[in-house]
Amino acid sequence: FQLQASGGGLVQPGGSLRLSCVVSGSTSDPHSIGWFRQAPGKGREAVSCISGGGHNTYYRNYAKGRFTISRDNAKNTVYLQMNSLKSDDTAVYYCAADGGLGCTNDPADFSSWGPGTQVTVSS
Repeated sequence: FQLQASGGGLVQPGGSLRLSCVVSGSTSDPHSIGWFRQAPGKGREAVSCISGGGHNTYYRNYAKGRFTISRDNAKNTVYLQMNSLKSDDTAVYYCAADGGLGCTNDPADFSSWGPGTQVTVSS
């Protein structure tokens, strides 16, 4: 199946963005979906993850209190609401479906990836 992230853009520090990840062609059992990001010159890092049913959510420390992950399985869409954005949040953001291990922080555990969406936080 395929994933498509959207919603990135240019925002000032302190601003907000909502990213969306549409999952198409998925199986009847929703996968856990993770959001990752990659800043220039850095490796890909986990941001947040949500279980297939949406009952369990996970955040990296830097995202706690600022980012909220959610999903609408009727629309096959996972969201990442990002508030109080900082310049350090500038990166390409990707969504990915887990490869059978559920939510982890390791990108290698996610088997399906969509193209990223650029988030730039700058004044």
